[in-house]
Amino acid sequence: MSQPLADAVRSLMDRARTDLAELVAFPSVADPRQFPVEECEKAARWVADAFAAEGLTNVQLLDTPDGTRSVYAELPSPEGAPTVLLYSHYDVQPPLDEDAWLSPAFELTERDGRWYGRGAADCKGNILMHLTALRALRQVYGDAYPVGLKIIVEGSEEQGTGGLERYAEAHPELLAADAIIIGDTGNFAPGLPTVTASLRGMTVVEVSLTTLAGNLHSGAFGGAAPDALQSLIKVLASLHDEHGDVAVAGLTADQTWDGVQYPEEQFRADAKVLDGVALTGTGTIADRLWARPSVTVLGIDAPPVIGATSSVQAAAKALVSLRVAPGTDAAAAQDALVAHLEAQVPLSAHLTIERQGSGSPFNADTTGPAYEAMGEAMAEAFGTPMVASGEGGSIPLCNTLRTLYPQAEIVLIGVEEPTTQIHAVNESVDPQELERMALTEALFLRRYAELRSA
Repeated sequence: MSQPLADAVRSLMDRARTDLAELVAFPSVADPRQFPVEECEKAARWVADAFAAEGLTNVQLLDTPDGTRSVYAELPSPEGAPTVLLYSHYDVQPPLDEDAWLSPAFELTERDGRWYGRGAADCKGNILMHLTALRALRQVYGDAYPVGLKIIVEGSEEQGTGGLERYAEAHPELLAADAIIIGDTGNFAPGLPTVTASLRGMTVVEVSLTTLAGNLHSGAFGGAAPDALQSLIKVLASLHDEHGDVAVAGLTADQTWDGVQYPEEQFRADAKVLDGVALTGTGTIADRLWARPSVTVLGIDAPPVIGATSSVQAAAKALVSLRVAPGTDAAAAQDALVAHLEAQVPLSAHLTIERQGSGSPFNADTTGPAYEAMGEAMAEAFGTPMVASGEGGSIPLCNTLRTLYPQAEIVLIGVEEPTTQIHAVNESVDPQELERMALTEALFLRRYAELRSA
């Protein structure tokens, strides 16, 4: 079964590169303050047209409550066959420092055997994984897919605003399926087929401190006037202890991970840690990434170094992200973070905290037929057995889908791996990884249909 599909996928890789280049060219950042909303709409329309061209019907652009659009399509299942939902998202992270990119962020560029561009892996590469798998099945077997299909491609996953979650809750029949393939993770290492068995949750808060009616001359007033930026730095520094572990009261930070381990030397290479620089926290790398909470300061509003004046700052602001450990309630974790920040404010500075989006941790049940079929498909496509790992990131939709469809198996896979540098500058995808994952998904759809009909 695998060789004809493998040949088909390989023959489709030039088309996959062309399509990925078109999709990456849309700067589909779901934040109108940074990029025009029309770019997201163009990307959504491109995705809708691409799946319609592969025989999917009832193609729609869904207006979700957060003001973005998700792409939906479906194809009824053959008699007696299961239905599989394929998920991904077309919105991307901002490019950050565009001058730090070695090639334009929104221009897919091949370099050293990899394809570079914002969204090349996260998550437009996973959209191409789905498309290439479906194209290979059609090329080998004709228009009749072995399973019923539903496609949902989200438009605001990176923003964490919950548009698709709220839409699904209001239309619970829409995404019902026997198996759900979340195309938004990836392999533990290049060439090592991996399903993601757990996700941390996430919550974000915006912290603002004010101390003065306006900035003051640092010579005339510095030393007595309360500096908001200095106060904010103290608050942020209190989030970790001397070892780098999370120090927020109410959050446990000593959990352990019993599954596949992440060697420190491999992590240092994957993370590009500079020589001589110590890592953050205690415990194994897997403990720190997959079993415990982490706190990251995502941004600070403060004067840039170039153009700064000799001033005591009247106000400062930071965006703080908390990754919530599996087994911890996200709302309770957010409450603990807010309480900690409130308790740490020095000088009775005026504090404002704006709670932003949050999502709960997720643990997958890996015992059903979908996982059996995925394991067999991955072993065929990669020539090595599948492993299960954790993922430090968050996909809030997973818990919504589990609540709405408790009988559905949720399987997390994708083209991302540690060297893709998702969310960073110079994001890329390995086309070999894309090829093997597209083959995996095509093999899975056939094998899952066989297992369910046996």
